[in-house]
Amino acid sequence: MFSLTPEFGIDLGTYSTIVYSKGKGIILREPSVVAKNIITGEVLAIGEEAYIMLGRTPDYITAGRPVIGGVIGDYTTTQRMLYLLLKKLKGYRSLFKPRVVISVHTGATGVERRAVIDACKEAGAGEVYPVDEIIAAALGAGLPIDTPTGNMVVDIGGGTTSIGVVSLWGIVVRSSVRHAGLDMDEAIIRYLRRKSNLMIGERSAEEIKIKIGSLEKYENDPPQIEVRGRDLLTGLPHTVTVDANEIREALLEVVQVIEDKIKEVLERTPPELAADIAERGITLTGGGSLLRGLASHLTESIGIHFKLVEDPVSCVALGTGRILENLKEYRKKGYIKEE
Repeated sequence: MFSLTPEFGIDLGTYSTIVYSKGKGIILREPSVVAKNIITGEVLAIGEEAYIMLGRTPDYITAGRPVIGGVIGDYTTTQRMLYLLLKKLKGYRSLFKPRVVISVHTGATGVERRAVIDACKEAGAGEVYPVDEIIAAALGAGLPIDTPTGNMVVDIGGGTTSIGVVSLWGIVVRSSVRHAGLDMDEAIIRYLRRKSNLMIGERSAEEIKIKIGSLEKYENDPPQIEVRGRDLLTGLPHTVTVDANEIREALLEVVQVIEDKIKEVLERTPPELAADIAERGITLTGGGSLLRGLASHLTESIGIHFKLVEDPVSCVALGTGRILENLKEYRKKGYIKEE
């Protein structure tokens, strides 16, 4: 049935904000970055425009991420970012306030959950339906969460990794750890500072991770990359060459923490569901899961098959969209409710 009310699904992440429009699919994908004047408080840029300012601003401008570790760190800035991002969407400023399904971090407290809902409403939304990001990720991955079988999801985002075992639309066991994609970047920064006395920025670290980051150990001729930064001893610009094996050493610090948390969740999983997981495998979602060799590394280390979904970055947003497309049915069954 045609509705005059715009309907959107939102994945509000530490690294990026992705929006799904009912009947159309994903229509917006922007970095969750805001640049503002710290003297006046004025927001100068958001999304991609603000992202390119990271590490390049004068003293009176700050560019950063208002969503930290999967939860809102700066409420006012997050609300403004949401408003300006959603203002770009066709139909968002219609006569009718949009109906929104928004993902909420698995480990969020009641206060943090409320902050997400309130920020969304202050950005212009009418009805707001929060959904746990693990449920959204499972739906986006196409897992049969409405059946009495164990479905385990590991969602590695920008600021946090969420882990959950889902059955019959509920999360049986859950946990989260604030080690994820951005922490991998920080590990690369620390490694180069320690090993080569070279200081680089967040964007350079991310570029290194994307180009040569891998958990595979190369026996011969590992991929290399030239890295430019500031020499901590001389204070002058300097260039060094690093290879994939060196970056692997840095990345393993973060991956080990995630691996330990996965094992902890498995240990707390009821035996019947654990048997399902052993048979069906564990699903990896989120942008951090794109790290080369991660799925095979976890499979070998934990002894259960890890499978990467087709579009891990969009998985949570696609899950909110699936709820939007069946909202009436899900509300009737009590799976989701307005808050």
